[in-house]
Amino acid sequence: MRSFLFFLLFSCLSILVVAQKSASGVVRGSVFDKETAQPLSFATVKLAGAAIGSSTDINGFFSISSVPPGTYEMSVTYLGYSEFTKSITIKKDEILFENIYLEESGGQLGEVVISGKKEQARNEVQISKLTVTPKQIRSLPSAGGQADIAQYLTVLPGVIFTGDQGGQLYIRGGSPVQNRIMLDGMTLYNPFHSIGFFSVFETELIRSADVLTGGFNADYGGRISAIVDVKTREGNRKHLSGMASVSPFQAKLLLEGPIVPLKEENGPSVSFVLTGKQALISQTSKRLYNYVNDSVGIPFDYQDIYGKISLLSGNGSKLNVFGFNYTDGVDYPITDFSWNSGGGGMDFTLVPSNSNTIVGGSITFSKYFSKIEEADRKPRSSGISGFTAGLNFSNFDRNDELKYGLELTGFRTEFNFINFRDIPTEQLENTTEIAFYIRWKRKLGPLVIEPGFRFQYYQSLNDISPEPRLGLKYNITDYIRFKAAAGLYSQNLLSTVNERDIVNLFVGFLSGPEETVYQPGTKIPTKNRLQTSIHGVGGFEFDIAKNIDLNVEGYYKKFNQLLVLNRNKILPQDPNFVVETGDAYGIDLTVKAEGKRAYMWLAYSLGFVTRDDGTQVYPPVFDRRHNLNLVATYMMGKQKEWELGARWNMGSGFPFTLTQGYYTVFNFDQGIGTDIYGGNGDLGIIYASERNTGRLPYYHRLDISLKRTFEFAKRGKAEITASCTNVYDRPNIFYYDRVRALRVNQLPILPSLSMTVQF
Repeated sequence: MRSFLFFLLFSCLSILVVAQKSASGVVRGSVFDKETAQPLSFATVKLAGAAIGSSTDINGFFSISSVPPGTYEMSVTYLGYSEFTKSITIKKDEILFENIYLEESGGQLGEVVISGKKEQARNEVQISKLTVTPKQIRSLPSAGGQADIAQYLTVLPGVIFTGDQGGQLYIRGGSPVQNRIMLDGMTLYNPFHSIGFFSVFETELIRSADVLTGGFNADYGGRISAIVDVKTREGNRKHLSGMASVSPFQAKLLLEGPIVPLKEENGPSVSFVLTGKQALISQTSKRLYNYVNDSVGIPFDYQDIYGKISLLSGNGSKLNVFGFNYTDGVDYPITDFSWNSGGGGMDFTLVPSNSNTIVGGSITFSKYFSKIEEADRKPRSSGISGFTAGLNFSNFDRNDELKYGLELTGFRTEFNFINFRDIPTEQLENTTEIAFYIRWKRKLGPLVIEPGFRFQYYQSLNDISPEPRLGLKYNITDYIRFKAAAGLYSQNLLSTVNERDIVNLFVGFLSGPEETVYQPGTKIPTKNRLQTSIHGVGGFEFDIAKNIDLNVEGYYKKFNQLLVLNRNKILPQDPNFVVETGDAYGIDLTVKAEGKRAYMWLAYSLGFVTRDDGTQVYPPVFDRRHNLNLVATYMMGKQKEWELGARWNMGSGFPFTLTQGYYTVFNFDQGIGTDIYGGNGDLGIIYASERNTGRLPYYHRLDISLKRTFEFAKRGKAEITASCTNVYDRPNIFYYDRVRALRVNQLPILPSLSMTVQF
């Protein structure tokens, strides 16, 4: 109740701020594609004669503040579109809104086109931030013939994916639970299917995906390592359209169109979009890939559904309502695992006509339930459900940007686990968090500074976490920029992943413990029961040539406090949780070259990750020292109707704990009559006392694809893609079954043919 009253009071005060009039002239608006009415990101907007301008954001929105009264020639340029010009007159204290629709152009715009991305690079800090677009995702060779963001994330610097079956995402030394992954503001607790080629996200529906690998500012909180923020686009506002695609791996369908069509350029509209996909691989593999895993095949099954309704006004205000349901399952002889996830919510953007402040907000709900049954242990299950309500305000000036907001989060965890001593661990917990944040950006000549502050209050634990953040960029020249960021971070959520699981699919979720926890290897109570970290990042951006970029970043993450489930309890009175600390540091390097027909990407990461449990300092199972990705795409033909793509990944081996010996385990199910001399008990494993001193072999894999596009109507086209995953059939290890002395490899060579039709 106190959290709700605080939220209500904050909202009322903020509305009073919004009601204040702007002190100078403002030109703002949105830039759209004239044919589809979809927003155009990074378009360049300039006012001739005033030497001021801006570039559109990911939603196509721009705002030019502190415009002196007068008449100006406004120009909008975007690569591949005809230049738009219009004469406008701005008066004192006036806020002028313009919706601009650009037409595609068959010719080249030449030097008149100023790269909005380059302009943004000079004016935004963007430390450890990578913005992924559908075009970039489709530039990769498509595993299974269909592009997916799960395949693209694995080529980003600092990102480690542990395998194409049951893989987990690790970002610069943080485990999966320490990465917050969001879809339209909803928290997704597991966005990747058990077959690692595909995520729950639909590529054609993504507007943008921001991957913040460290040093993120106060806008984001609740996680101590990284953020992946995926936003979807609105449906087509002018006409009904869609896409259908099928491959041996999956079939998918997308439908979109207007409910209330856009009739005039400044008018309102209501649109919808609905997408779904169904796995086929468990059935097709029996015929097409019967050489994989002998009789097991590729036993993955999943279904995804996502829908969205969007109401857009003529002045930039909008309301979105959305919902999803995702399911996944895998059935191995040693493991039967499944999960389901669902949720929904709404978000809005309010563009007041009498204020330079933009108001945004959202209310979302999501849930996740998973269970696993393994041949050699008792079943486990985990459930988590929660909501997030947020309100934010953005104020733009010529050289300033102020953003502040409030977030209210609540979640419920249900967890059941029985360890090797038959000692149960259960949790049924309700948790509430409230946060206030503020971020201010100021441009001072070549220097851009971005201080921020986040205040997190964990009500159920009665713990507070003040978290200062700072980012900066210095434009040494127009082509060389230095950038840096630092901050404090905290979170309450923790997971139960065990590095010794035979197949690492199951992830249980727990909230922070109410019991006392102690510093590693001591009986000294900790100051709080949170997981905390400190980030420091620094690097350079080089524009080597017009279309060649180099980015170098070094980072250090100090994990001051990590809470781990004590799965090795011997007595019921032993603590349920133990505390560890950790370090992650390294350097990431990327080179990107983009031409009219070719696209090339090189990403190399050198990383070191350690954990300290008070007894040992050891590398966790995702500590990959070297990781290299090479991506190349080339378009052929007069109309660029052919596209050839290749991707090669090489990574050093993951650490693992060596086996020291075996012993026989009897469960004495026949009491004192159990024959311990002649009977056959279970095989127990004696692990080496030093954790993760062994290293698996190097991992490397080559994927290629060839795509042919056919246009058969003004809005219709078909794509046929031939692809091959693991071209030279590298036997990369998946897991080693120590009990059966059996090595199981990742997926072998998998040729595929797919077809996609857009209409």
